[in-house]
Amino acid sequence: MDYGLFTISPMKKNDLLLVAFLILSLNSFAQKIEDLITEKEMARIEKILSSDEMEGRRTFTKGIDKAAAFIADEFKKTGLQTWNNSGSYLQQFLMIRPKFISVTASVDGVSVDSKDVIVFTCQPEIKVTEKSGYEKVTIGKGANLGTEIRKLMSANKNYFVLLDTSYKGSMQGLTRMKSALFKTDYNLIFLFTTSDPKTYAIESKHEITELPAANVVGVLPGKSKKNEYVIFSGHYDHLGIMGKDRNGNVQTDSIFNGANDDAAGTTAMMVLAQYFKAINNNERTLIFVAFTAEEVGGYGSTYFSRQFNPEQVMAMFNIEMIGSESKWGKNSAFITGYEKTDMGKILQSNLEGTDFTFYPDPYPTQQLFYRSDNATLARLGVPAHTISTTKIDVDPYYHKASDEFSTIDIDNMTRIIRAIALSSKGIVSGKDTPSRVNTSDLR
Repeated sequence: MDYGLFTISPMKKNDLLLVAFLILSLNSFAQKIEDLITEKEMARIEKILSSDEMEGRRTFTKGIDKAAAFIADEFKKTGLQTWNNSGSYLQQFLMIRPKFISVTASVDGVSVDSKDVIVFTCQPEIKVTEKSGYEKVTIGKGANLGTEIRKLMSANKNYFVLLDTSYKGSMQGLTRMKSALFKTDYNLIFLFTTSDPKTYAIESKHEITELPAANVVGVLPGKSKKNEYVIFSGHYDHLGIMGKDRNGNVQTDSIFNGANDDAAGTTAMMVLAQYFKAINNNERTLIFVAFTAEEVGGYGSTYFSRQFNPEQVMAMFNIEMIGSESKWGKNSAFITGYEKTDMGKILQSNLEGTDFTFYPDPYPTQQLFYRSDNATLARLGVPAHTISTTKIDVDPYYHKASDEFSTIDIDNMTRIIRAIALSSKGIVSGKDTPSRVNTSDLR
């Protein structure tokens, strides 16, 4: 056939068959993601997780145990494997709640005000002197106190820590950090001082309570890159049942259902597990995890991160509060810490030709990068980010009993999860590898 400047030869029968096959394949794929990630399935899971039956999913309660059992059962139905072939989807660990009773201290023979001493311990009673073998370290003025303490807590050593008195304003934060500890035989003793004592004697007493907790973890082994991990996560804990809100107002509805925070992210993670299991083409190993204890200090993600060599974790998609439209409307979400790696750019490039956009976090003053479960792995260099849509500065339901299923935009939420599924394909296949986080830039 002749069309002016261009001459097109008649198609051969085999060529027509090939074109028809390709068209059918593309249509099949497009149909497949819509069939596998549906509003109906999203609503089913979201409604169960945010129901009154789950009692607000507060950490260390029967309500969160019910939620964990539900998620584990869904993982089993999906066909995920257990972590390290343990036979259980529950990644269980113990937290310790030490209730302070007393502390006495002397330094170079002089008694010290008990308010200048803080003891992190899982033991009912300890007596420590300079002869007890504790390593003495100093945290001077101007250091990043939170970072330094996290290093000490993960070092598996006994420390006697001299804190510059400029940190006395952080006393409340330190007290909060010691309120729930991973079970350990090691102790940290903090002393506010401007001197370097030669001798010291510390005695403390605490009432110790053991609190069992569990992440829920499912695994989809990779085909050619089994030892390279991609993590999809959301936290399934929330605030539980409270007669008053955080401002002291009496609640007519005492169950904080946490539909958006973060039953939405947990639902997304579970539906993505179903999707990737169904298409069955992941070259890298995919880990799907529902974190516990995010609301009380991020203990679930902290414990989880200790089970990995961070160099083997290629990326983390943490999903939180996607149950509403973002500030840009539908077909959009933001990525916390967008500028810290090129992961956001990779995701957007895989969405070329769609109308969905991932934006940088528009709320930098809220420090959202550090306020969710991505932060623990990011501090180890992993390109770990949270995907969200919440208008955090004006969210009318945030940490309120009104955060219920009826407020969730299931249609928009489904669009977001489909976008995550499509945008992650290069990372899941091993074709794309995001740049690492520069940990020296983190707080």
